[in-house]
Amino acid sequence: MADIHQGFTKRLRQIDLKRSRLERGYVGKVRDDGLIEFRPRRRLPSVPLRGLIYLIFGFAFFKAVVLAHLGVVTYQERHALLAQGNPLEQAGAFVMQPDPLTGFLASQIGRALR
Repeated sequence: MADIHQGFTKRLRQIDLKRSRLERGYVGKVRDDGLIEFRPRRRLPSVPLRGLIYLIFGFAFFKAVVLAHLGVVTYQERHALLAQGNPLEQAGAFVMQPDPLTGFLASQIGRALR
């Protein structure tokens, strides 16, 4: 008797899971035997544009703080040393290279630090 109840409970969970998946969108297809079958629509994870912009601006701000704190000469020396390392360090050097936005932010932050 307990096995029957467990099987029933398992089927109910599967139905609830399928229903929750179908709530987010579905596609109906007719099978060869004429039965209409509904399947959940596949959704690719999307990255919000605002979050991506905040991430880029935050990273540029981080680079600007480091540049303002270390100074241009020390930053360039450490950047050159990083660029001579292994491939992972070279990728980090590519990302950490100063750009116009970083330079502008560093000059503004440098005024506030002094």
